Amino acid sequence: MAVIACGALAQHLAEAIRRQDWPVDVYPLNPLLHNHPEQIVGEVERLRRELASSAARVVVGYADCGTYGALDRYCIEQGLERLPGLHCYDLYAGVETMRRTFEAQPGTYVLTDFLVRSFERTVVRELGLDRYPELRDDYFGQYTEVVWLAQHRTAELELLADRAAQILQLPLRIIDTGITRLEVALGALVAPAGPA
Repeated sequence: MAVIACGALAQHLAEAIRRQDWPVDVYPLNPLLHNHPEQIVGEVERLRRELASSAARVVVGYADCGTYGALDRYCIEQGLERLPGLHCYDLYAGVETMRRTFEAQPGTYVLTDFLVRSFERTVVRELGLDRYPELRDDYFGQYTEVVWLAQHRTAELELLADRAAQILQLPLRIIDTGITRLEVALGALVAPAGPA
């Protein structure tokens, strides 16, 4: 069995698979697709075709991730199942926690462990803030806080999260989530498959 995974989720999906000893292989796509969600379906399709001859079953390790239903339509057409939720934040913190977070502070910018680790590359460089720091106000001027959904909080990641918040000139709040919800959601996709 194969999981076509968002690159930002792949490490935690693999961790859950190892812990549960599921007979599943993870095939990550480039996490920078989050900056171009209109390309996600095409990349999932490309990899699905590559895996067609080697994987008896394929599932999609993405939430909607900004595809505005295009990924769901594709999955229905192809008979594929995907992880639930609008975005990976739902998979880590839960839908209700995210709803309350955004209602309480609509200008919330959310980080995961992956985004904390890769912030300089995936946000600063990708958005050109390293070359044009004045763009910070254009991109982030309406935000009011940074919330880090911490899957595995460490001192190193705390420093990186604090650095990201400083770059954005916003206060940092940390919510410890672990990966239990992600693991349960993945289990709902792969457990019915049984042993390979």
